[in-house]
Amino acid sequence: MSTMSAMNFLRRSDLEKDQFDNLEKHTQWGIEVLEKYIKFVKERAEIESNYAKQLRNLSKKYQTKKNSKEEEESKYTSCKAFQTTLNEMNDYAGQHEVISENMASLITVELTRFVQELKQERKQHFHEGRKAQQHIETCWKQLEASKRRFERDCKEGERAQQYFEKMDADINVTKADVEKARQQAQIRHQMSDDSKGDYSSVLQKFNHEQHEHYFTHIPSIFQKLQDMEEKRIGRMGESLKTYADIDRQVVPIIGKCLDGITKSAESISEKHDSQMVVESFKSGFEPPGDIDFEDFTQSMKRTVSDTSLTKTDSKSDPKVSSKSRNKLWPFIKKNKCFGSRQGSTPEDFSNLPPEQRRKKLQQKVDELNKDIQKEIDQRDALTKMRDVYTKNPQMGDAASVGQKLVEIGNNIEKLRVEVHKFEGWLAEVEGRLPARNDSSRRQSGLYDTQNIQTVNNCAQDRESSPDGSYTEDHSQEPEVKVTPTEFDDDFDDEESLPTIGTCKAIYPFDGENEGTISVAEGEILNVIEEDKGDGWTRIRRNEEEEGYVPTSYIEVYLDKNAKGAMTYI
Repeated sequence: MSTMSAMNFLRRSDLEKDQFDNLEKHTQWGIEVLEKYIKFVKERAEIESNYAKQLRNLSKKYQTKKNSKEEEESKYTSCKAFQTTLNEMNDYAGQHEVISENMASLITVELTRFVQELKQERKQHFHEGRKAQQHIETCWKQLEASKRRFERDCKEGERAQQYFEKMDADINVTKADVEKARQQAQIRHQMSDDSKGDYSSVLQKFNHEQHEHYFTHIPSIFQKLQDMEEKRIGRMGESLKTYADIDRQVVPIIGKCLDGITKSAESISEKHDSQMVVESFKSGFEPPGDIDFEDFTQSMKRTVSDTSLTKTDSKSDPKVSSKSRNKLWPFIKKNKCFGSRQGSTPEDFSNLPPEQRRKKLQQKVDELNKDIQKEIDQRDALTKMRDVYTKNPQMGDAASVGQKLVEIGNNIEKLRVEVHKFEGWLAEVEGRLPARNDSSRRQSGLYDTQNIQTVNNCAQDRESSPDGSYTEDHSQEPEVKVTPTEFDDDFDDEESLPTIGTCKAIYPFDGENEGTISVAEGEILNVIEEDKGDGWTRIRRNEEEEGYVPTSYIEVYLDKNAKGAMTYI
């Protein structure tokens, strides 16, 4: 019976150890699952951060560069829509940064702390379980020792009793030996009785400890482990919900970014863009008129004196002078008839010729409009953020965003005032300029009526020169500053023109201004473009030297087989 009890106890003890081993493995697996989930969220946050960084770099890469050709192209609605898309993608990237930050702070950090607490709790529970097992095993060993001692004492008492009875029955044994055997038997009986009492006490104590172990301590430990496991599972469920909420919170802002892209796409106007291309490349030159017949036989009938007289008269012909007075020199880099005004450039660019002034004012208006657009984009982004903060106060303070919106509104108003001011100056200049279709054929930038007298003075100075060349009189230079024009680029870009005749220089010309060419008296050159009524003829010396000279300085002999001077439509 005792052997069966021992076997049952050992079997239950082994089973209990197996249960603890199973629970230890399972709880360890649960923690590893949680750590795997933490690692997953951490990698997702890194992906979101890298994705946001790549989106920002991509948006920045394709943003319009300042002071570049792309900035000039941004006036088209399709380019503006593309720039708006880039700006919206920048805001879109910001929302992915928010996802990364929230996942790191609300999930990764919190779950990492929870896992550490879970490991400590698990370690404590299994320590208590091992301690309870060791205690019950110690009680069992004490019971076994007490039982063996009681069994041994009983057997020795029984042998002592048998020895006493044997001695007492033997007639050859002395009385003293019999008494000694009797006393020894009594001692053994007393020892067995003591062992019996001790065994009974230890057994009673073991039964109590065993009951407490299996009905109190072990169930309590198992319950704690179960609560710990349920807490782990519940916490993981909450984290998964937070994971979804983090994505869901940025959906409204991402939706607004996508709506902004859609709105910009709908704002594209094909007609507007194509019309802007027409306006950009329209030269304003009139188509060439019919070429007049020139009778070269008239020169054969002239005498030498008549020819000389004619040349002299042609030089002083008021009609020729009138041409020179009524037109500005083309391709002027720096007109000698105007001085340089000292100091900074006026805000309204009043120191420039009308056409150049118009372009500068238009450029300034465009720049201010771009600044306004930037402020509006920033205002739209902050408005989206304020709307989200209003709906979700836990994400941020909507009042702080509102203060920033007020500042942006003030900036926009100031910029609009500046635009209105420059547009007023622009309207004033465009009101004095001729219609765009009637502008100079070579875009030479006609001056307004207040500058014509100055040009006439310059032409008169040239005519009054003894040798017919131009001389400067700095004492009469008005204080007007002329900046380099844009005609140099137009001149350089023109294709090589065919020769339509020849000419002979009747006066020397220095050709110091940009676009002109110097000639010597009597020099023979090729004509590539005849006078269009502005008093200038375009000639060529060789493949690399060509430019304009005053028509009154040369005699022109056009080839009647040539197609005529080339003009640009």
